Amino acid sequence: MYAIIETGGKQYCVREGDALDVEKLPAEAGEEVVFDRVLLVGGAEEVKIGRPVVEGARVVGRVLNHGRGRKIIVFKYKPKKNYRRKQGHRQPYTQVLVEKIEV
Repeated sequence: MYAIIETGGKQYCVREGDALDVEKLPAEAGEEVVFDRVLLVGGAEEVKIGRPVVEGARVVGRVLNHGRGRKIIVFKYKPKKNYRRKQGHRQPYTQVLVEKIEV
């Protein structure tokens, strides 16, 4: 069974046992999190599509840890004007283990 969930303005296709990195959540490591914005639930015999969400469906996961992603460099430059600005950014994330998909 798989599901498509929405969290942090992004959509993820998840299965039970998957570990995924989502936008940072306000939960401690080891806590249970529930994603109730389930857009689609699919299995071997049936696919339920939500309009916009599937009623009564939810995905239960557990927070593994928090971290920060790879550093990206933001470089602003204007030719012939001696204008250069270099800035780095690391996006925070939460790693979640999907435990159960409930329909």
